[in-house]
Amino acid sequence: MEQPIVVMQRVEVKYLMTAEQTEQFLQGLKAHMQLDRYGRTSIASLYYDTPDYRLIRTSIEKPPFKEKLRLRSYGLATEESPVFLELKRKAFGIVYKRRVQTTLPLVRNFFSGNGDICAGGQINREITYFRDFYGNLAPACLIIYDREAYFEPDGDLRLTVDFAPRYRVDQLNLTTSMAGQPLLPEGHTILEVKVQQAIPLWLSGLLAKLRVYHHSFSKYGQAYQRQLAQGGLRLGKEGF
Repeated sequence: MEQPIVVMQRVEVKYLMTAEQTEQFLQGLKAHMQLDRYGRTSIASLYYDTPDYRLIRTSIEKPPFKEKLRLRSYGLATEESPVFLELKRKAFGIVYKRRVQTTLPLVRNFFSGNGDICAGGQINREITYFRDFYGNLAPACLIIYDREAYFEPDGDLRLTVDFAPRYRVDQLNLTTSMAGQPLLPEGHTILEVKVQQAIPLWLSGLLAKLRVYHHSFSKYGQAYQRQLAQGGLRLGKEGF
């Protein structure tokens, strides 16, 4: 079966917004960008890690190069519905993402060490090498949020606003529910600007007017640090 393969390279900048800032920002956005055809979508991302949490510990240290592997679904997944395995790397501020469409049975087979995740090629080799290099990868944390994605007509600017970001470290699967513990105060959102060139002046002006400033924020990193503080870290062994 052929599966869609996506390769992305771009700059991604994150901001945190209060409920009031979010409302005003979305109003100011209307003259420049359009909401994509999916509207607000619930997204679940299952992050994989080693038994000693090597990947997220490295990421928190903010090295010049870091990488992560996650399995994503849009809404609750079923055995037959598409899910997306993503290898995401960040090097010197540039994000590189490799993404393949697959299904839960194929993912289980892949992480058991059997077979490829997609039909050969460079992306398959990169994801397979990642799996084999780190070894013993297992579901570690489930991140969930409700996303609105906006695009600039006739431009390369993309941005997303994530509402109610939440997480859980039990029931580590994409099929049970979209429930989780909140990562931010009620009403706060995460804005992520994704661009291949410079951020346009109108957007910089809008952010400055609303006093919305760049804020490094990793959802998985925040969840990991919270669980570490609570003494509740345990690599997930549940199925997905």
